[in-house]
Amino acid sequence: QVQLVESGGGLVQSGGSLRLSCAASGIIFLFYAMGWYRQAPGKQRESVAVITWCGVGTHADSAKGRFPISSDNGRNTVYLQMNSLKAEDTAVYYCDAVRIAGSSSDYWGQGTQVTVSS
Repeated sequence: QVQLVESGGGLVQSGGSLRLSCAASGIIFLFYAMGWYRQAPGKQRESVAVITWCGVGTHADSAKGRFPISSDNGRNTVYLQMNSLKAEDTAVYYCDAVRIAGSSSDYWGQGTQVTVSS
């Protein structure tokens, strides 16, 4: 059974930092690209950052220079370090695992709320 469990969300003041974690179980980490997405109220879900097992990360323009993504393959965990947070970063953040080798599979976590007060 595949599980993606996010943690690290919360309430923070503008300019502050949070680190989100996503612990994956039930998948072979190196077969998947791991990503962070977010969805603000009334808006569509959008990509924040994605990383592959070899550590290559890509970031949305809104995340470049502020939200580095990283992973610990030994722990099957992916992180999103969120710095210089702004009120517009307020959203539910979701972890996603997309299989990039073999059959197609896509798994989502249940999300963690990030609220940035201005």
